[in-house]
Amino acid sequence: MAFTITINGKAMSLDVPEDMPLLWVLRDELGITGPKYGCGQGLCGACTVHVDGLAVRSCITTAAEVEGAEVTTLEGLSGPAADALRTVWAADNVAQCGYCQGGQIMSAAALLEDNASPEDDDIDAAMSGNICRCGTYGRIRCAIKKAAKTLIV
Repeated sequence: MAFTITINGKAMSLDVPEDMPLLWVLRDELGITGPKYGCGQGLCGACTVHVDGLAVRSCITTAAEVEGAEVTTLEGLSGPAADALRTVWAADNVAQCGYCQGGQIMSAAALLEDNASPEDDDIDAAMSGNICRCGTYGRIRCAIKKAAKTLIV
């Protein structure tokens, strides 16, 4: 079935089954590798993308569900929050193995776009469900706080 989806600012017409997970559309059909396969059940967050600005799990979101929507992956993420997060992530060596970090950044960016001064509870809520097998949660939290401080004018 043909769907029109805007991905990273480009409108695309795709002929894929309506129940194909967005993750497979992105990775297999389009070669976009920022979102990763982790659990296939929306529990780990490695596949997180933004759909119309909201962080969603692309492994449990179908192509039909995002028809006509704006999908942003790590590759297309831009703006002050994204820039601040990327800068801090690199400068502070937040990632260890890095597998989950795309999903972590996507969730953190959605948080900072909505709340530029998050408290610990806000960060916990926004990042819940993003699993890091290396346990870099402390570094992730510090990076989000540090990035948020650069957004306050």
